[in-house]
Amino acid sequence: MRKRKQNRKLGLKRDQRDALLRSLAEALFMKEKIQTTHTHAKAVSQFAEKLITKGKKKNFTTEKNLSKLFSRKLVKKILDEIAPRYNGRPGGYTRIIRLAPRKNDGAKISIIELVK
Repeated sequence: MRKRKQNRKLGLKRDQRDALLRSLAEALFMKEKIQTTHTHAKAVSQFAEKLITKGKKKNFTTEKNLSKLFSRKLVKKILDEIAPRYNGRPGGYTRIIRLAPRKNDGAKISIIELVK
């Protein structure tokens, strides 16, 4: 039976797409609010929410997996500050707010932020 694809390709090859998602997630975790295109915001939202859910466990395996993606400083912030904030919450850690289209090319712009 044919199943639907879960991830967005974003017009990029796999390694480029992984690098883009990693850098957007890093900016989101550091600043807790970023502005990007709507499609990128939806893609990084899925990626970031999975990482936060894994970070809620806070064990050695989680720390090891996160350290493959991010710096030690950012892993510490995810495990000590961001993930404990959502312990009582089953999901929905990010919020996407639509803005006016970009003037030069008309791309849909959104703000993605971590819910307080």
